[in-house]
Amino acid sequence: MNKRNQTLSIAFIISISTLIGISTSFDILYAKNRIILATTTSTYDSGLLDYILPPFEEKSGISVDVLSVGTGYALETGRRGDADVLLVHSRTREDKFVSNGYGIHRACVMYNDFIIIGPSNDPANIQGENVSVAMTNLVNAGELGLIKFYSRGDGSGTNSKELSLWDLINYTPNSGIGGWYYETGAGMGNTLIVANENRGYTLIDRGTWLSTKDSVNFILLVEGEEILLNPYGAILVNPEINLSVKYDLALEFVAFLTSKEGQELIGSYKLNNETLFIPSFGHGNETYGCSTTDTEIEFWREYNGNYFG
Repeated sequence: MNKRNQTLSIAFIISISTLIGISTSFDILYAKNRIILATTTSTYDSGLLDYILPPFEEKSGISVDVLSVGTGYALETGRRGDADVLLVHSRTREDKFVSNGYGIHRACVMYNDFIIIGPSNDPANIQGENVSVAMTNLVNAGELGLIKFYSRGDGSGTNSKELSLWDLINYTPNSGIGGWYYETGAGMGNTLIVANENRGYTLIDRGTWLSTKDSVNFILLVEGEEILLNPYGAILVNPEINLSVKYDLALEFVAFLTSKEGQELIGSYKLNNETLFIPSFGHGNETYGCSTTDTEIEFWREYNGNYFG
């Protein structure tokens, strides 16, 4: 190889190495500025995250990767340290997650409610009834072979709420072969599709309902009771359980959710001029099932611009 060609080859190698080095540096920087948010399929299906994440990412320079799963799996992901922050809706399990040391600085950020939907001819005759009567009528109609009920059956917050409604009437549903109660083992969107195809009943959060109702042949049948309220909590994963947890970045995200800007964004998200979620940080109202303690408020005020609802 002559000297000129040798020089060109060396220059080429150096250039490629430099580009690789720059690319690697960008990848490392990119990875350092990313967090994983484990959240519910109902939150994801509602479209809320597509609305509130871009302003946060632009303002903070932090990218948010969304893991859309049921609450049960989201909590398990947090226990393993495979997510940095959770946004879930099963208060009893959230409190246990925190008390067991897996999560810290939980904050109530918003709520909506659950509703029961079904076919327009309503063979179970539940429309307008209170929850206890509606659940009793569903059982009676199911045992007569008149209806099918579709449960997520996936350990999600929605699934937990549904099971609590059966508990109201001391009934334990059975998803055995040949019955009327079916477990899809899927998220809210897919469960809705299956229920719609089979003209069954199901429990759904209002956010997902409002974002999908035009694509299904269902009507809203039961709503409005306090037991159907659906609060959401944001929880930082404890960095002591896994050194890879990006606590500082996750803290910025929850600070944004609890800030005036974040709360106003949540409250302004609408579909067909209907509000999907009501912001709730700082409102110590037990009727939400998501009361915010003074300790929580004081902690987050330090990071969210001194906002407390």
